[in-house]
Amino acid sequence: QLVESGGGLVQAGDSLRLSCSASGYTFSRLGMGWFRHLPGKEREFVAGISSDGVRTYYADSVDIRALFTISRDNARNTVFLQMSNLNPEDTGVYSCAETEMRTTDVLEYVNWGKGTQVTVYS
Repeated sequence: QLVESGGGLVQAGDSLRLSCSASGYTFSRLGMGWFRHLPGKEREFVAGISSDGVRTYYADSVDIRALFTISRDNARNTVFLQMSNLNPEDTGVYSCAETEMRTTDVLEYVNWGKGTQVTVYS
């Protein structure tokens, strides 16, 4: 089971750190990914991280690559998404999921959390 937290209502330019906590399985054996579902759009990949946390990869977006950072703490069974300089276009539901691959394909991810709402106002 995955549970996201850390979302909220923030002003443009602010930062947020999202957390995704896992329970009930061996978290450290699986890659993890963050996705977001923006209003009126399909769910999209944001960032992924290998099971050992050594390799990270991001969506082909200049802003995401520059301003978002994924990390994990296997001792705490948690993966994080640090987001900086947020803007209203980042408003949406952010979810985490697990994968056995290095992939940006949403279909290769399973065991989705319910998500956490991020709302950015200008």
